[in-house]
Amino acid sequence: MTARGKDLPDVGEIEERHTNARRCPDAQHRRRPPRPEAQSPFFWEKFPTKVRSAARNPFHMRRCSPIATTVARMQRTISQSLFARAKELLPGGVNSPVRAFRGVGGDPVFFKSGEGAWLTCVDGHRYVDYVGSWGPLILGHAHPSIVEAVIAATRNGTSFGAPHAAEVEIAELITQRYPSVEKVRLVSSGTEATSAACRLARGFTGREVIVKFEGCYHGAADPFLVKAGSGVETLGLPDSPGVPAAVAGLTLTAPFNDLPALKALFDAHGPKIAAVIVEPVVGNMGVLIPKAGFLQGIVDLCKEHGALSIFDEVMTGFRLAKGGAQELYGVHSDLTTMGKVIGGGLPVGAYGGRRDVMSKIAPEGPIYQAGTLSGNPLAVAGGMACLKELAKPDAYTRLEATSKTLCDGIEAEAKAAGVPITLNRVGSMWTVFFCATPVFDYPSAKKADTARFGKFFHALLDRGVYLPPSQFEAAFVSLAHGDAEIEHTLGAVKQAFRAL
Repeated sequence: MTARGKDLPDVGEIEERHTNARRCPDAQHRRRPPRPEAQSPFFWEKFPTKVRSAARNPFHMRRCSPIATTVARMQRTISQSLFARAKELLPGGVNSPVRAFRGVGGDPVFFKSGEGAWLTCVDGHRYVDYVGSWGPLILGHAHPSIVEAVIAATRNGTSFGAPHAAEVEIAELITQRYPSVEKVRLVSSGTEATSAACRLARGFTGREVIVKFEGCYHGAADPFLVKAGSGVETLGLPDSPGVPAAVAGLTLTAPFNDLPALKALFDAHGPKIAAVIVEPVVGNMGVLIPKAGFLQGIVDLCKEHGALSIFDEVMTGFRLAKGGAQELYGVHSDLTTMGKVIGGGLPVGAYGGRRDVMSKIAPEGPIYQAGTLSGNPLAVAGGMACLKELAKPDAYTRLEATSKTLCDGIEAEAKAAGVPITLNRVGSMWTVFFCATPVFDYPSAKKADTARFGKFFHALLDRGVYLPPSQFEAAFVSLAHGDAEIEHTLGAVKQAFRAL
C-alpha cells in the first residue's frame, strides 16, 4: 500500500515515530499551544506548497498542532486493514450497526485515543469529534475528573455484586435534580432502562399495549423495533426480522408532534394502553424539536386514560439542563429513563419515577428486574464525577453559547454556498438536514437528501471533523469544544459546502 507516494509504515513504526517525537527536545518545545491563527488548517494556505505539504503530514501535525487535516482524501490504510479483519469476525465488521458507515458509504475509521474534543485514529489523523460516543461525553474525552474517579474506584475493586455507598449518592443526585423521579433503579444500558420501564408500566397498570412515536428509538429491545429510527433507519430496515408478530402487535405508533393522532389511538385502544414512551427531544431521527404543548399533551392524555407517561431521557438527561428535557420544558412524566451522561462514558442506565410506581419493583414489589453489573462502582464513579462537573454554575451556559456559535456559523456557510439545509438544535444537540423544508416528524426527516449528507460527511472527515455517520443521528457539542475547535470546524464546513 502507498500513501503520498511512499510506503506506509506499520502500526509499530507509527508508534515509534510518535514516541521519538515525544522524546526529542524540539518536540517538547512544539507541544506548547500554537499561535491562535495557526489553530485553523486554512492558515497554511498562504504558505508555499512545500511548506503546506510538510505541515499537513500527519506525523508533523501530531507534533506541531492539534489539527490533522488535508484537503484531499486522507489515507486510512490501517483502518481499512482492521476493518477487513473485523468483517471476518464481527457481523458487518462492527459491534453496533451505525458504526459501519452504511449511511454515508466508505469504510469506518478506527480510533485509538481521545482527548478533550479530539479523536486520533490508528493512521495518526486527528478529528474534532461531534459524536461524543453518541452522547455520553459531555465533558469531552478523558476528562481528568472522570479518569481520576474511575482509577480510584478501580483500586477498590471493579465490581462487588453488592450494595455500595456511591450508588446511594448518585441516586440522591438524580432524584434531587429530577423532581419527577422519587425512586430510581440503576441498570447497565439505556435499552435495559427502557425495557424495564415498559415492563413496570405493564405490571402497574395491568395493561399490555405500549405507544411509541414513528422514528423514535428506545433501544434494540423487541417492543421498540417498530418504526424505529437510529441505525434501523440508517440501514433502511422497515422493522427487524426476529421480532414476533405477537410482540410487535402490542406496540402502537403515532406521528411525533401529532397530538390528535395520539388522542385517536387512546379513543380506539385506551383501556389497553399501559404507557406512552417518547424521546422529549428526538435524537434518533436526527434532532427533532417538540412543538409547544406536545409533551404536556402526552402527559395529560396518559393521565386522563390511566396510562403512564415515560420520557426516554437516555440522550437528553443531564445534557439539555441539570434536570434534562423535563426542566427545559417544564413538563414531568410518570417514569423517566436515563443513560449516557450519567455514566460519564461508562456503560450505565437508570429508570425512575413516582414512588408508588417504583415501589412495585422487586424486591419491594412483584415486578422483577435484576442485573449482575447494575450500579457498577466504576460506572457510578465516572457518572458522579461527570454530574459534579455539570453542577458548576456556568456549565450549561457555556454549552449553549458554543453550540449556538457553531450552528449559526454552519447555517451562514450553507447560505453563502447556496446549499439548502434545515438545522435543528436544542442545547448541545444538533443535526444538519439536507432539505429546505422544516423537519419535525418522521416523514419530513425522510425528505432529507442522504446522498448529499454522505458527501458532506466525507468532505468534513477529510478536513479533520468527525460527524455521526448517518443523516438520522444527533451530533453533540461538549464542554471541551472551544474557540479553536469551532474555528476549525467552520473552516472545514465552508470548504465542504463548496465541494458539494
